[in-house]
Amino acid sequence: MNRNIVLGRAKKALGFLLLSAITGIGLVTIAAEKGNQELFNGKDLSGWSGNSALWSVKDGAITGRTTAENPIKMNTFLIWTNGEVGDFELRCQFKIVANNDQKFANSGIQYRSKVLDEKNWVVGGYQADMEFGPTYTGILYEERMTRGIMAARGEKVVWGKDCEKKVTGSLGKSEEIQAAIKQADWNDYLIIAKGNHLQHFINGKQTVDVIDECESKRVMKGVLALQLHAGQPMTVQFKNLSLKQSAGDSAANNPGDDLKAMQGSWQVTNAEQSGQQFHGENVTSTIVIITGNNYRTLNGSRVDHGTFTIDPAKSPRQIDIKTGDEETLHAIYELGPDHMRVCYAREGADRPGAFATSADDARILLLDYKRKKD
Repeated sequence: MNRNIVLGRAKKALGFLLLSAITGIGLVTIAAEKGNQELFNGKDLSGWSGNSALWSVKDGAITGRTTAENPIKMNTFLIWTNGEVGDFELRCQFKIVANNDQKFANSGIQYRSKVLDEKNWVVGGYQADMEFGPTYTGILYEERMTRGIMAARGEKVVWGKDCEKKVTGSLGKSEEIQAAIKQADWNDYLIIAKGNHLQHFINGKQTVDVIDECESKRVMKGVLALQLHAGQPMTVQFKNLSLKQSAGDSAANNPGDDLKAMQGSWQVTNAEQSGQQFHGENVTSTIVIITGNNYRTLNGSRVDHGTFTIDPAKSPRQIDIKTGDEETLHAIYELGPDHMRVCYAREGADRPGAFATSADDARILLLDYKRKKD
């Protein structure tokens, strides 16, 4: 399809579709939020378990180090011992240095993972990767399981119910993301896991976006751990580890929690149609105000209003929107600690089953948004 036609449809849709689809916007902060939890006291490894010959605290940071005199034959991990994580937002800073001529150093942050060998601190599962080299920092890797690289840097991916990988979009070129990463220096890592939606960010740039619908292989809860990779001598450090967990299942038991969190004003930050992202004022100027089960959308001089109902017991959670033109739009919504997204169908299309659009069907629109602060 001609890009101008697609863009034209998207702009037209954003006049009244954004008004309606974004009605699911307000779930950014749910009532059951547990708040931030500091995982490292800056002094010692209390709350963590690992090989003391490899892990220590230096310069106020968790430090994993291998040397030519003290190498390791297999990957080992420092495991957080104060519980498991399900839906969460993890922030930290990391620095990785290659102490060898090959310029090799590799590490990662395990989450929703399994302890496979407690004696040797071996962990497997989802990993937010990092390295000294130019390729893998920010990817989603499945350590010691079957899927390997689940999303390369810059990829938006859906792992379908058939457990096959489908690349559905792009977050930017890998080289452009790499340009924002500081070698042998401190970088910010953000990991967001909400339901089957996994996102990584490095220094504010999103690196992967994964929807994992492979029920036989995905994991919804597990341990956190830090990796020290086998191979050449290297050093990896972590500091300012902060965890925010959310009781993601509570809203399914009490729909009022979702509706309560929706109240207020929301601003669209991104829109995607036919596998293409659209930015600019046509998107970001759209504001949705939610009061009870009613919404009002403002886009320049254009105003729209309508009603909506939600069903958070479904997976994905569902929202039905009745516009001012008496059209009913069927959508799904998703919430995270700091973001919301809605994917909905128009022109008679079936309700979407995943948060993705396709070049083959322009009737599906995917929206991201944030709470508008006064």
